[in-house]
Amino acid sequence: MLQATWPYPRWIAHRGAGKLAPENTLAAFRLGASHGYRMFECDVKLSSDGVPFLLHDDNLTRTTNATDKMGPDSDVIGGHHPWGTLAQLDAGSWHSRSFAGEPLPSFEAIARYCLRNGYFLNIEIKPTPGLARQTGDVVARHAAQLWQNASVPPLLSSFEVPALEAARAAQPDVPRGLLLDALWPGWLETAQSLGCVAIICDHVLWDQVTMTRAQNAGFKTLSYTVNDETTARHLLDLGIDGIITDRVDLFTPVSPCA
Repeated sequence: MLQATWPYPRWIAHRGAGKLAPENTLAAFRLGASHGYRMFECDVKLSSDGVPFLLHDDNLTRTTNATDKMGPDSDVIGGHHPWGTLAQLDAGSWHSRSFAGEPLPSFEAIARYCLRNGYFLNIEIKPTPGLARQTGDVVARHAAQLWQNASVPPLLSSFEVPALEAARAAQPDVPRGLLLDALWPGWLETAQSLGCVAIICDHVLWDQVTMTRAQNAGFKTLSYTVNDETTARHLLDLGIDGIITDRVDLFTPVSPCA
């Protein structure tokens, strides 16, 4: 369970290092760390043979060379391929030549990097369509095993309620956060029913009313994706607990805005 005090840093690097490196790669985590970040957000889904790995989109075309490697008429849904195939893809060249050859990382590889270096992790469960419960279950079990000797567990989050339900059933002691891109009816009650410790909103959804409602209900409040100082200052004035940003070059743990 979480410590009595919130153990996570306020500033969280989005997908490793935002846009300065190829997202959801070990290179991005290393670059984010070089800017002083100690907590990272990443997206995790399952390969067809059940290996958790990092990828945001359902398909591979935006952030890998899958089309060139597999052919223009191939199936490019990431979760439809075994890990052995996915591990051979180039997930860096799309960003810039300096990252050519950077592979898709497994969740285990990223976890071990964070654990070795004392970094914190917010894991967004990002299932391939139709696999929400399976992904929530597997990711939670892997997280519990990998962090079994750590003093601070990772924070699991998802927009998918079934994924969080499965994560809770599999490993209730791994903390969870509900991700929201809209304040749909019952959002607060759903977070309570899921046993979440945090609510993570699109930054435009937080105002004094919503912040007070969430905090009075006992939730920590986080916001994505905050890339300018005006928005960051507004959220800090509201009492936000965590800010997820692409701008690891603008906001650092020693930033005046922090």
